Amino acid sequence: MPKSRTLFGRPGETEIIAVDRALAEFRAGRPVLLRDGENLALALSAELADVDIAERLETLAEGNARLVLSAARLRRLGAKGRSETGVLAMPAIDIARVETLALKIDARVDAPVGPANTLDAAALELAGLALVLPAIILVPVAAAQIAGEPLVEVAIAAINGYRAAQVATLAIVGRAPVPLEGAPDTEFVVFRGGEGLRDQVAIIVGKPDLSAAVPVRLHSACLTGDLFGSLKCDCGDQLRETVEWMAQNEGGILLYLDQEGRGNGISNKMRAYKLQSQGWDTYDADEVLGFDLDQRHFDFAAEMLKQLGVTRVTALTNNPLKVGAIKAAGLEVAATQRVLGRPNIHNVRYLASKRDRAGHFIDMDALMARAAPKD
Repeated sequence: MPKSRTLFGRPGETEIIAVDRALAEFRAGRPVLLRDGENLALALSAELADVDIAERLETLAEGNARLVLSAARLRRLGAKGRSETGVLAMPAIDIARVETLALKIDARVDAPVGPANTLDAAALELAGLALVLPAIILVPVAAAQIAGEPLVEVAIAAINGYRAAQVATLAIVGRAPVPLEGAPDTEFVVFRGGEGLRDQVAIIVGKPDLSAAVPVRLHSACLTGDLFGSLKCDCGDQLRETVEWMAQNEGGILLYLDQEGRGNGISNKMRAYKLQSQGWDTYDADEVLGFDLDQRHFDFAAEMLKQLGVTRVTALTNNPLKVGAIKAAGLEVAATQRVLGRPNIHNVRYLASKRDRAGHFIDMDALMARAAPKD
C-alpha cells in the first residue's frame, strides 16, 4: 500500500481513513468510487440499492454496468463448480433483476458469467468489511463523468491492505477488573482495531502463567447464544463453561471477538437463520446468501495475545481453522483442548454440520452422553 502524509494523517493512515469513510458510505447505500490506477468504477451494495439510485447510475453506465457476485452465490445460481468471483452484464440496471440474482432463493443465472477484475474483487472485499451481502452493482466511469460529485474515493490497494493495516494499529484503549459469577478474579482488556470500526475484548481470568502455555479461547461474538441463551447453537455454553474452567484451573485468556455469524454480521446471520428455519443446513444457508464456510480472520486475535505477553497457548477450541490461524501468526500451539456445549433438538444438526462440513473436532457420542439424564 503506498504511504502518504497529510496534516492529519501519518504515513499509511490516510489509506485507512479512506477505507473507513468508504465503509460508512457503502453501508449507507451510497456509491463509492474505486480507483485502480487510471481505472475508475462506482460500487454500490446490491442489497441497499433502490430505483432512484439505479436511475442515477444508469445515466453514467452507458450499458456497461455489471453485477459482481461471489463464487458461493454463483454456485447457488447454477454455476456449478464455481470457485471464483464472477460478473453478470447489466445492459440496464434493473433493480428487480438485481434483487432476484442477489437475494432470491430460487434464482438462476440468466446470462453468461464473466471473469472478475481487480475492481470487482476489491468491491467484494469492501462488502465483506461492511458486513453486507457479497453482491455489488459496479459501474465503470471516467473522471470527467463524476467531476464535482461528492463521492468518497478509495484506492483498491487501500481496501485490500485494510485488514493488515488495522492489525498494525491495534492498541489497548482500556482495562479494568470485572468480577464475574464463578470467576471473581477477572480483568477485561479492550483493544481498538482489528476489524473495521469495532473494538475487541480480552478477558483475562485469574493469573495465567505467561511463561507457560496459556489456555486461550478465541470466541466469536454470538448475540443470540451468548446473551439470550439461544438453543440453535452451543456458543453460550462454550463461553460460560470456558470462563468457569479457567477460573478453576489457574487461569486463562478468552478473546471475545466481534465476528458475529462466522464473520457475516448479525443481519446476515438472521437471514441465514430464516433459511435454516425452512430446512437449510447452516452452511448451505450461508452459501445461498453468497458466503463460503467461514469469513472470519484471526490475525488480529494473535496480535492481541502478543500484546498481552502470550507466546505459547493451549487452544481451547473444536475448530482447526483457529488452531491454524494461531500458528500462522507465529504463536506456538502447545496443545489443544475440546470445548463441549450441550446438544438439544434445536442444535444437534448444526453441531453435526460443523463436524462433517467444517472439520470441527466434535464427538457427537460424547455430547449426547453429556446431555443424557443422570440417574
